[in-house]
Amino acid sequence: MNTKSLIAVVGPTASGKSDLGLALAERFNGEVINCDSVQVYRGIYVATAKLPVEEQRGIPHHLIDVAEPTENFTAVKWAAEARATIAEIEARGKRAFLVGGTGFYLRALTTQFFEAPEIDESLRPRLLKILERKGAEHLHKLLARVDAVTAERYAPKDWSRVTRALEVYFSSGKPLSVWQVESPEIPTPEAARLHYLVLQPPREELYDRINRRADLMIEQGLVQEIQNLIASGVPADAKAFQAHGYKRFVEHLQDKRTLESAVEQMKLDTRHYAKRQWSWWRAQSNTHWLNGFGFAQDVIDEAIEIVKKLDAIAQDYTGKK
Repeated sequence: MNTKSLIAVVGPTASGKSDLGLALAERFNGEVINCDSVQVYRGIYVATAKLPVEEQRGIPHHLIDVAEPTENFTAVKWAAEARATIAEIEARGKRAFLVGGTGFYLRALTTQFFEAPEIDESLRPRLLKILERKGAEHLHKLLARVDAVTAERYAPKDWSRVTRALEVYFSSGKPLSVWQVESPEIPTPEAARLHYLVLQPPREELYDRINRRADLMIEQGLVQEIQNLIASGVPADAKAFQAHGYKRFVEHLQDKRTLESAVEQMKLDTRHYAKRQWSWWRAQSNTHWLNGFGFAQDVIDEAIEIVKKLDAIAQDYTGKK
């Protein structure tokens, strides 16, 4: 059993996670495991921020381009693949660094979920629209009306878990609290040693970076990429196209909005997503917050020191057992 801490580099979109993950992998003889739910899909590149092979500095990257755009690559499936990849990397005496912004993927890695009902996938977009219009507290009040037990356990701002609980209830007619009593969630072995390095750059600087990156994606041919995928047979409602960088441009190609509207809505969607990502990490334990972008040298240095301290604590604990 590996006694070293398992490190996840997380944070909002455009915060420099790939840069920090690469720096840590170089420093600690590591390899990178992607935990971004868009980067798993083949054939989509422009809006995914996938690190080109020539920029990976010889560091192996895993779980990128492993699913077709039409596939529903679930968090549970990702967790199974990640667990096997972590074991394989550590068996070679190297270290795995999980890098990406999909918090639910990491929750699936650290939690053995209850036996869940089949979820109506049309619910999530509708609930997220309510979240954006009325806020997380409104969703929490809605949950309290249908599942008071679960609402009592979740903080009002923990929108992701609240949304999941609402999905379970409206899909099955049975509260999440009842499902969990019948089939309780339990922590996995990864839960005890997983630590999150959470990037928190200045909000306005992050939003500016998000906006500039969106404009660059258009220049790099995002719309053409989507057109080519649809022409190749990928349906407009494919799972991969639900991502922020793609959804609004699919709507544009369906004549539902202008190109200018698609660009502005994409920017707004991405900024809202960044807010939700920060809220998610505030609700987690084992978090270590880094004030800055992942490509900043002072942030990299601070992250290295955190990993060293976590390793020292783990080694000391093992020695005392």
